[in-house]
Amino acid sequence: MGVKVVDSADVAEDVVVGCGTSIWHLAQVREQATLGCNCIIGRGAYIGEGVVLGDNCKVQNYALVYEPAFLEDGVFIGPAVTLTNDHFPRAINADGTRKSASDWEQVGVTIRRGAAIGARSVCVAPVEIGPWAMVAAGAVVTRDVPAYALVAGVPARRIGWVGPEGVKLVAVDGAPGRFRCPVSGDEFVETAPDTLERA
Repeated sequence: MGVKVVDSADVAEDVVVGCGTSIWHLAQVREQATLGCNCIIGRGAYIGEGVVLGDNCKVQNYALVYEPAFLEDGVFIGPAVTLTNDHFPRAINADGTRKSASDWEQVGVTIRRGAAIGARSVCVAPVEIGPWAMVAAGAVVTRDVPAYALVAGVPARRIGWVGPEGVKLVAVDGAPGRFRCPVSGDEFVETAPDTLERA
């Protein structure tokens, strides 16, 4: 299956693009980025220098994925999401001179397999989003998100658990700390605070 890059996209010559990947109108993919197979890069999305995406990732319209972000397989980035890369953002140094690349240390966002980041949310680096976690639309993530966690708000806090099917898990009657996916029937158990594992 071939790669599709529309004419208005700006893709650096040294970008590695996997089979079946599509890069849509006005998207920009910077130098040394790596996109896995069957990814979709939406209209106006930005993929920073050296960013790595696994297979089957979706980066929706106008999302900003700044370097050095790392996304594992099957990650969903919603419309207008921002993954930041600077602890202390400033345009100038204290003496008034303009900051250059050597004046700051890039920090990145890591998103593990199957996680989903909702529309217009912001992940403030450095943070790690665990496997199959879900960040609600408009949330601001300022600390690591555990696997299967459903987080929302500003700053984002865990409001429940979510399974690979993408729906909120429900508590199993008479079994404290045990949850079931209403779609798949799979069960999960809390093994520690903010830690969920398959049963």
